[in-house]
Amino acid sequence: MTPPLLSAAGLSRSFGAYRAVAHADIALNAGRITGLVGPNGAGKTTLLLMLAGLLAPDSGQLFAGGTVADPVALRSRTGWMPDVFGTWESLTPREILIAFGRLHGADKATADTRALELLNQVHLVEFTDHPASGLSRGQKQRLGLARALVNRPQILLLDEPASGMDPRSRIELRAQLRAIAAEGATVLVSSHILGELEEMVDDVVFMTGGFTHVPSTTPSRPRWRIRLIGQPADQAVVVELQDDAAAAAYLAQLVAQQTPIAEFTRITSGLEQAYLDLDADRT
Repeated sequence: MTPPLLSAAGLSRSFGAYRAVAHADIALNAGRITGLVGPNGAGKTTLLLMLAGLLAPDSGQLFAGGTVADPVALRSRTGWMPDVFGTWESLTPREILIAFGRLHGADKATADTRALELLNQVHLVEFTDHPASGLSRGQKQRLGLARALVNRPQILLLDEPASGMDPRSRIELRAQLRAIAAEGATVLVSSHILGELEEMVDDVVFMTGGFTHVPSTTPSRPRWRIRLIGQPADQAVVVELQDDAAAAAYLAQLVAQQTPIAEFTRITSGLEQAYLDLDADRT
């Protein structure tokens, strides 16, 4: 059996008296996208920093390909995208990507070629030689993705990558991440946008109170909202059905009975329901 590209066992990290991560286990496999889900303050960003080799754990161990991970080697194989762009905004996108390419050991010509390739990939060509300070929040997120891809990483770690992106960019992001995974990389995405996350992930890890949890059972059944023609919105009926096939059969039955349906909508995704089943605190 092929070992995960990256895995962690028993990771913990505290900052003074504050315990950000108490115990985290995770396995990231080649060709798969994993979602990291949890409330604010659950320890997700701290976990991502440890997985990226940017923050040393207090305890626990990281493994790359089944062997103990060397932080320097791990960073060379990893792409890291924080939730805030956080780089030299007086530079142009091209200069930023060239600088990161050079930091990863590329010569100037190769780094420049890669920078232009990535700017085209994330649709920022028109801003190639303009200061990054003029980019919108969503454009900076796309530049952040390009920066994370400079070294053609085998391990891609993303913290709220779709934050601030417009709908088209979010759709393109999902397609890009799926293509990256299809080429053999592993992708870990931390996001609060559960509906979108569910459309792209193969696996999911929940995190609450500094602990990771891998779902061991099928999430609670999803719910559908049914409203009849002329019926006020607040009088719509909500029903639980096993899956999409059961929902289709239920709808067909209503249509066969000539029920005047105005709305038949799935209102909770499986991932959303699984999250609610955790009874995680609001933050």
